Amino acid sequence: MNHLKDYILVFLKGISMGAADIVPGVSGGSIALITGIYEKLLDSIKSIDQTALGYLFRFEIKKLWEHVNGSFLLTLLVGILASIFTLSNLITFLMEYYPIPLWSFFCGLIIISAIIILRDIGNWSIGVVIAILIGTAVAYWITGLPPMGSPDALWFTFIAGAIAICAMILPGVSGSFLLLILGQYERILAAVSEKNIVVLAVFAFGCIVGLLSFSRLISWLLKNHHALTIGLLSGFMLGSINKLWPWKEVISYRMSSSGVQKPFITENILPQNYLEVTGQESLFLFALLAFSFGVILVLGIERTAYYINRK
Repeated sequence: MNHLKDYILVFLKGISMGAADIVPGVSGGSIALITGIYEKLLDSIKSIDQTALGYLFRFEIKKLWEHVNGSFLLTLLVGILASIFTLSNLITFLMEYYPIPLWSFFCGLIIISAIIILRDIGNWSIGVVIAILIGTAVAYWITGLPPMGSPDALWFTFIAGAIAICAMILPGVSGSFLLLILGQYERILAAVSEKNIVVLAVFAFGCIVGLLSFSRLISWLLKNHHALTIGLLSGFMLGSINKLWPWKEVISYRMSSSGVQKPFITENILPQNYLEVTGQESLFLFALLAFSFGVILVLGIERTAYYINRK
């Protein structure tokens, strides 16, 4: 990256990824794939290897920085962290008071993104179709899992970080949702709000270990089986709609660590049945507008990226 414009664009993409990762059901990996930096991100992460450690131990900082594409990674990370620390309260507020428009927006964003990504597959085959179906089925199953209780020990926070970060770089599989399943979502969100350095440091270390391991596998698959891998990743995105569906009936509740009653198990229902089942308005028009905004936003990002790349 040699121009200020490149830094600004990567920073904005980082902000988008951070905002997505806050929401249980939306993956930052989806945003990376949409904005065209997914493979570059994996390659940069994968470059943190023995060669990089050698540069570090010899204090050859300039060579280390160039080897790991440090400008790109740092700019993206700053964007992600800025988004998480500034938008966590806003996203939490929207999830609590305006869930239907919020989930509708993300539905539109994910569906059109999957279509755009699939459009770029040049070599269609029965294997690609099967990969899409497998990805959709796996994501649908994962997003149907109920949250569970978990220990508050730091060792489990480390494990949760390693698992969640793998999902965060997988389009369609939400790291936040896996944290919710593992019973660590509220603890990590509280640690962010309260600036609990110990919990955040242990979680971050788990993320680093998981990220360095898993990124190599995905990068290898993209380089050696590109069409199949893209089909699988797109399937993950489509299957995640099971979690993002805006109209849900709460089957059972749970008590959060702060003593607030939260939905525990939910079931998707049709918007025309929402009022009858829940006693609340379906807000279908607002949902449709939010869905359309998500579609238009992605199309705008895709067109903007296309013109920038042409230049």
